[in-house]
Amino acid sequence: MTVNTPLCFRGKKILAPMVRVGTLPMRLLALDYGADIVYCEELIDIKMLQCKRVINEVLETVDFVAPNDRVVFRTCERERERVVFQMGSADAERALAVAKLVESDVAGIDINMGCPKEYSTKASMGAALLSDPDKIESILTTLVKGICKPVTCKIRILPSVEDTVNLVKRIEKTGIAAIAVHGRKKEERPQHPVHCDVIKAISEAVSIPVIANGGSHDFIKEYADIETFQKATAASSVMIARAAMWNPSVFRKEGFCPLKDVMQDYIKYAVRYDNHYTNTKYCLCQMLREQLETTQGKKLHAAQSTQEICEAFEMGDFYEETTAIFEAKKTSLETKVQDEDDQMEDPDVIKMAVRFDKREYPPQITPKMYLLEWCRKEKHPQPVYETVQRPLDRLFCSVVTVAEQKYRSTLWDKSKKLAEQAAAIVCLRALGVPEGKLCEGQNHLINKRKRGDQEPLISRDRGEDLAEPSHKKANFIEDTSDMNVPKI
Repeated sequence: MTVNTPLCFRGKKILAPMVRVGTLPMRLLALDYGADIVYCEELIDIKMLQCKRVINEVLETVDFVAPNDRVVFRTCERERERVVFQMGSADAERALAVAKLVESDVAGIDINMGCPKEYSTKASMGAALLSDPDKIESILTTLVKGICKPVTCKIRILPSVEDTVNLVKRIEKTGIAAIAVHGRKKEERPQHPVHCDVIKAISEAVSIPVIANGGSHDFIKEYADIETFQKATAASSVMIARAAMWNPSVFRKEGFCPLKDVMQDYIKYAVRYDNHYTNTKYCLCQMLREQLETTQGKKLHAAQSTQEICEAFEMGDFYEETTAIFEAKKTSLETKVQDEDDQMEDPDVIKMAVRFDKREYPPQITPKMYLLEWCRKEKHPQPVYETVQRPLDRLFCSVVTVAEQKYRSTLWDKSKKLAEQAAAIVCLRALGVPEGKLCEGQNHLINKRKRGDQEPLISRDRGEDLAEPSHKKANFIEDTSDMNVPKI
């Protein structure tokens, strides 16, 4: 993979990584107002490695989705050459695996070495790395050698200037593209003065770009102050956190926009990109600050959905119009997928519209168990399940083959296991064989359990086979063909 437009870190105004703030709506808004580079919030390597990359055709985004269907990281084409992915990691190989996962969708990779919070330091991440230069060197060297995008890191200063400069010189030798320095020690907080002299000493000691951070409290009240902070630190660029959180139009050369307009612009992005309402609400509260006790602030505080947030800011019509567009697009895509399904449909498959509801069956008894028992009794090969996942809505459908005949439900299910149970029901009903429902009366499989039958019919999990046949097939459509439908 090649870098099309290498990211430059000199003379830049940068949105800092901020937990719960640096999500897609805030990043895009900062770019609109004049930020040159935007960092996402810190995302932990282990959590990212559980994610699957999904193309969201409705939102036109790339989503990294956790097993519980929560979107951990969302990005779009608008920011692809300007967004830096910040991760929390204490392991070089994990960090590299995450970097490779997101590399094609971001402009750079950053390692957080400055977070002083206990949840980070207890896991040997964040500021805890500052006391382990060998691990810092290992992580950064592995990333620089392993990916084609620029690598950066963000640190806090050490107790002495000399130790800080020596650490940064060692970091520079790893080949990273830039280093961001929060001018406070790990035990210091925003109310403590930022140590511009230490950042300046670092800037004068190394040749790579130094990005000054931590000036919101003492320096940056408006756009002109960004340059003042940069001169005071002799840094190549400035990274802004809280001043941008309070009003992202701080990046605007012409000066601040009215806060009402800023918040409405933010809400438009939040709706457009299906941002979770709790995150939207949090960011808006950071902007309102002292106005939280106003009528509008109280409405925002009481809001329990994106729609209610929009109504609090007199944007109900915008919400309705935008969601209607999404629903129309979703319907169009569903129709397209259904047409493709119809074209690919095998006419020899026996189909019924059924679902599996475990409440209709005795504990630990399932249609798949009944079907397996029937196949053994009739001396047929074990059932073979072929399962696919539909790209549009990520639902599953399974086809079971029994005695060279295929069966499937026309209804798609939210899990592979449910889809297989539905296919087994279709087969059993087509064969006229009992499927084990409570309404069918005496259940011979339960009696077999009572007699101590040791056949591997019952799983440790309620309602599943203990051992799946080794010849069972599963086909999943992943990566660029998948998408995560917005929950609007």
